[in-house]
Amino acid sequence: MTRYERVADTTAHTGEGPLWHPEEELVYWVDIPNGKLFAYDPETDEYDLVYETAGAPLGGYTIEEDGALLLFTHGTVSRLEPGADEAEPVAEVDDADTRFNDVIADPEGRVFCGTMPGEDELGDLYRLDPDGSVTLVVEDVDIPNGMGFTDDLETFYFTESEEHVIYAFDYDRETGELSNQRSFVDVPTDDGIPDGMTVDETGDIWSARWDGGRVVRYSPDGEVLEEIDLPARKVSSATFGGPAYEDLYLTTALTDNDREAEGDGAGALFRVPDVGPSGVPEFRSRISLE
Repeated sequence: MTRYERVADTTAHTGEGPLWHPEEELVYWVDIPNGKLFAYDPETDEYDLVYETAGAPLGGYTIEEDGALLLFTHGTVSRLEPGADEAEPVAEVDDADTRFNDVIADPEGRVFCGTMPGEDELGDLYRLDPDGSVTLVVEDVDIPNGMGFTDDLETFYFTESEEHVIYAFDYDRETGELSNQRSFVDVPTDDGIPDGMTVDETGDIWSARWDGGRVVRYSPDGEVLEEIDLPARKVSSATFGGPAYEDLYLTTALTDNDREAEGDGAGALFRVPDVGPSGVPEFRSRISLE
């Protein structure tokens, strides 16, 4: 018996960045290269395309303190009001030469945002503060990806996909500074690529496995506790949703437009109901509010 449900068959090229919006009771996610933002309503079991950029990739987003969405494209950060047709630019990351890839808000309303490698350089991880200032925090990253925090807010997780490593850093909540980088999980090179991630109420880490066809649950000690397979070779990210954060939502990719090769569910949004431990609400950004 399968544990998953296919809830939105979007056939996204690169489905990514799922987040539960508690006021709207919707799961949002993006198709990065196509610049599309989708929303799924579990009450009606329907989904919609709610926003599309003007040809720019949409690398990620956060939920702002007041419920608006903060969109990260190619060096530009824009605010999207509920129901609006256009997003308003509110910040720039001038050093970002490539598109954003995966972002996360911290407890103080900052946003850690990664950029993809380019033709002649690797990616980077930046921190965008509520006052609009930008700090380069990790240089030369071979595809920056999933991030999260321990429940005591003393450790920050950061995935470097092409290095097949999830790192842990000491995290200073007061300043947003990261230090003491060390390896948390080393993924074998023949076992898929660690991608997006989320942390549940017990402190366990759920890491999507690109080219691995599953999500892997790790204990805070890095021990594999559980694996959930999906009918999609490229599983890209994970989040918890529902009023009690009891369901696990997973995004996938259909990069070659060939489901025979990439899996029958490639590019779809999946849900694993009542997965066990519940998730916790994501932190909210405050970039456009100060």
